[in-house]
Amino acid sequence: MRFLLDTEQAEFGRTLDRMLGAADTPSAVRAWAAGDPGPGRELWSRIAETGVFALAVPEAYDGLGPLPVELTLSYVELGRHAVPGPVVETAAAAVLLAGLAEDGGAAKEWLPRIAAGRALVTLGAEPRAYVLDADVADAVFVAAGSEVRRAAVREACGESADPARRLFRVESGEVVAQDAARAVARAGDLAALLTAAQSLGVGLELLRRTVEYVGQREQFGAPIGSFQAVKHRLADALLGLEFARPLVFGAALSLAGRDAATDDGAGGRADARAGKDVAAAKVAAGEAAYRAARAALQLHGAVGYTEELDLSLWLRKARPLRDAWGTPARCRARVLSPER
Repeated sequence: MRFLLDTEQAEFGRTLDRMLGAADTPSAVRAWAAGDPGPGRELWSRIAETGVFALAVPEAYDGLGPLPVELTLSYVELGRHAVPGPVVETAAAAVLLAGLAEDGGAAKEWLPRIAAGRALVTLGAEPRAYVLDADVADAVFVAAGSEVRRAAVREACGESADPARRLFRVESGEVVAQDAARAVARAGDLAALLTAAQSLGVGLELLRRTVEYVGQREQFGAPIGSFQAVKHRLADALLGLEFARPLVFGAALSLAGRDAATDDGAGGRADARAGKDVAAAKVAAGEAAYRAARAALQLHGAVGYTEELDLSLWLRKARPLRDAWGTPARCRARVLSPER
């Protein structure tokens, strides 16, 4: 059993971290929330140059994957830097289209473009009533049961707690594939896993910023970080995140291993086990990030409520990510169910 990232994987994560750290992502997030996708698309291109989106695309379509572990590592960093846009949905759409390759030309049309960062694709799945960032996407796909359709924007459908998560209702159009239940399920599993990875990254960054703040803010002549109650609150947040981390990467290993099953019976069992692992990771990471957000808000005090503080960009992501691609209740039910 592998418990640690290898040298190449760790260096890839550090490289992505350095690149995003130099990219002024808070400005890109604010512009995206205001309806200006320009800085976000530029950031998207830079992320694609590192090979992140190619990790979700098979080699037959100019990609490098699918490589769930490396994708998970990447999306932790995307969460740590609050990268805007349908990054999860684009990777999930790549897995979906790869599973539909024999059903038409959609895979040939879109997968090489996704791998190269030339296409921003979003994905919705019924019974969800919205699709993320559909107005700026180059293609919108909707999965309904075992059927996959192209879709067009109908209208905005209200605000998310995170203003950078821009939600739209869409109208289904042409059928891309039918009898695609397995491809849809696998795409949903990857979307849940990468959302969990994003949540983990968001929580880690919230904790880092809060630890830095409580070491600087003084009360009664001492940093508030020296107070026992503050230490306990931060320790609880840290424990939640550190317990979630191995579940997230363990679920990535489960997704990587399920492809080794060759016959339908073994493949079905591998899918079921991987799905349960993903659901457990999603619950743990989402709840841990939300706990870290609550601690960050409380320990920053009144300044934590201001939009001008960059902290708000991460605070407002924790709750929506916790519920996206599988609410805690739904994921717990999946973990406890005897069947997938």
